[in-house]
Amino acid sequence: MSIENTRKADFPVHDQFINRWSPRAFLDKEISEELLYSTLEAARWAPSSMNSQPWRFIIARTKEDRERFHSFILDGNRTWCEQAPVLILLISEKAAGAHTFDTGTAFGFLTLQALENGLATHPMGGFDKEKAREVLGIPNEYELHAVVALGYQGDKTTLTPTLQDREAPSPRRPLQESIFEGTFSIK
Repeated sequence: MSIENTRKADFPVHDQFINRWSPRAFLDKEISEELLYSTLEAARWAPSSMNSQPWRFIIARTKEDRERFHSFILDGNRTWCEQAPVLILLISEKAAGAHTFDTGTAFGFLTLQALENGLATHPMGGFDKEKAREVLGIPNEYELHAVVALGYQGDKTTLTPTLQDREAPSPRRPLQESIFEGTFSIK
């Protein structure tokens, strides 16, 4: 299924918003330091409340570091994310008032720059947060949000048959279903 068949904007937007999706198939191909840091640099420029910049990115790009991450990623995600050459754990300082919102915004910037750099991202909530905290030595002052697989998109035939069936850009609900004018009410 192609992007053109599944994703149509209700109003004009830049192609990057339509073309960005979260594949599970990754090539076992190293990302240059320049592309990796370019992707992270974009996240650095995200807006944040009071310019607190509460986000932190713990990256795993060596075999040893990726295996450490694999120890806390749940099996359903491990089946596909082990091919990704980089894993990134997004965390944020809890003391910053809007830390979750700000870190989500930084993640959005990261994904769009990854796309611009010819890379794909897939965020995962399926990981053991307490084990990750223990394995990586993360203090309680930080909240753990997601692990992001980063790499070059691979061929879906490398995935299990079940995941191959799901390896396609997902559609979005119509914009009008997300907008409420004046007050909130479900019809």
